[in-house]
Amino acid sequence: MFRTPLPGQGWSSPVVADGRIYLSAAIPLDEEADSNEIPYALSLIILDAASGELLKSVPLMEQTPAKSHKIHKKNSHASPTPIVNGDRIFVHFGYQGTACVDRDGNLIWKNRDLFFKPIHGNGGTPILVGDKLIFTCDGESDPKVVALDAETGEVAWEVKRPNDAQRTFSFCTPTLIIVDGAQQVIAPGSDCVLAIDPASGNIIWQLLYSGYSVIPKPIYHHGMVYLSTSYDTPSMLAIDPTGHGDVTRTHLKWSLNKNVPHTASMLAYEGLIYSVSDGGIAICVDAQTGDVIYRKRIGGGFSASPVLVDNKIYYTNESGVTTVIATGREYNMLAENDLGERTLASAAIDGNALIIRTADAIYRIEE
Repeated sequence: MFRTPLPGQGWSSPVVADGRIYLSAAIPLDEEADSNEIPYALSLIILDAASGELLKSVPLMEQTPAKSHKIHKKNSHASPTPIVNGDRIFVHFGYQGTACVDRDGNLIWKNRDLFFKPIHGNGGTPILVGDKLIFTCDGESDPKVVALDAETGEVAWEVKRPNDAQRTFSFCTPTLIIVDGAQQVIAPGSDCVLAIDPASGNIIWQLLYSGYSVIPKPIYHHGMVYLSTSYDTPSMLAIDPTGHGDVTRTHLKWSLNKNVPHTASMLAYEGLIYSVSDGGIAICVDAQTGDVIYRKRIGGGFSASPVLVDNKIYYTNESGVTTVIATGREYNMLAENDLGERTLASAAIDGNALIIRTADAIYRIEE
């Protein structure tokens, strides 16, 4: 068990691989500057997973005041989570750019050509699909989904969202699914979700809804896609992903409109969907019918996504209180633990340990 103070600020979730913890941070380069004029070193942080020792801080790109847009109070300049794959690490900073490094932080490539004007800062994490790094670019205007060549960092394809949303900004992490043996990248955004062929960038199907600032990552369970439409009034949608073209009227199987999360992603396990609203209401939903099995107030504000380990769900609120719930159709609280520090990052699992990032530090907690 350890608590290690972290340099800078960031809400990227920790990633554990081969005995190391990786996360990103925005480290101020001038502590004396006005808050709106601070340059940042957008960096990769590497720690020893067993001891918590800070092994390395690797500056990857500088965020200058001229390109440092105002962020939401619940965001940071380093919110997307790194991806570790083999001997490479992909570190994304939203509108600021993307970098690829080796396990020791040595730069392989960097792409800063996709700069766009954000609303509330950066957000969604990329996903790696084969030789492509795929992420959303949903800013003030011209929302799109982009794939970079993972070997070179060059743009492989761009897909413009085909609808006219009034508020185009969203922060969603896509999800890869397999339907009838073929890959689909599910990429929700403002007023629409797209299913994209990751090889070509062609849109397979699209479904329209009303919602913007979409944050929760979609999930796939028993052949169905589940997502939240986020703001203003979120709906949980269950979508059959076997269609083609505009499936708005044909492939929406059910929707739920109460206590749906704006921010935290959902979980699916053994035919049940688990989620927690931003206001702290945990619900369990039958995945096939959309019927609510239970609805229970946990308490606190929630931004971090829950994690599932050994038939237990860990819900961590913004004050650092983690509530442990047993899976199943009955609400059964098993434990509650309070770190006493603010956190918006989702926890990582390392063996029997939880790795939790707070505003100032990173914890390893285990029995």
